[in-house]
Amino acid sequence: MPAIIDQPLPYVERLPERPAASVTLVVIHCTELPDLATAREYGEKALYDSGAGNSGHYYIDRDGRVLRYVPGTRIAHHVRGRNADSIGIELVNRGRYPDWFAAGNQTMSEAYPPAQIEALLALLAQLRREFPNLRAIAGHEDLDTARVPASDDPGVLVPRKLDPGPLFPWDAIVPACGLERVRA
Repeated sequence: MPAIIDQPLPYVERLPERPAASVTLVVIHCTELPDLATAREYGEKALYDSGAGNSGHYYIDRDGRVLRYVPGTRIAHHVRGRNADSIGIELVNRGRYPDWFAAGNQTMSEAYPPAQIEALLALLAQLRREFPNLRAIAGHEDLDTARVPASDDPGVLVPRKLDPGPLFPWDAIVPACGLERVRA
């Protein structure tokens, strides 16, 4: 079982509660930011009338440290249309940072370190024990397939979400975690 560092977001009590039995899906994200501190800053920003913001439940740093920003029994804002039944796990990774939507910056080149992947697998095993109906896993890119005009060329459409991206080791994760990969 991974050691989990609890660091609740300032607005966590404002997020709706849900029973553990309602969780059926884990969504894998990457932060698309340079480091954990920057990801925390983004997660703390209030974006909704409720005072809440966008955040995953768990964050896994490159060295394998696991942090819980939102308990799994609360609904976090991490993926369009699937927040109510899912847990979001953010892997610290640069992704397309800082030009997420530039047409010429749609290649993700940072690999996921072994310590981060090992921590993810341990966390997934723990979540399967804690959430009895957890059966599926997806990438953010699998569920949010919207395309948006490129920031540097509005005539070109680029993916709104591209995480966890092509370097994420799905072939190793899916068989090891016992969850079925789903797509939109």
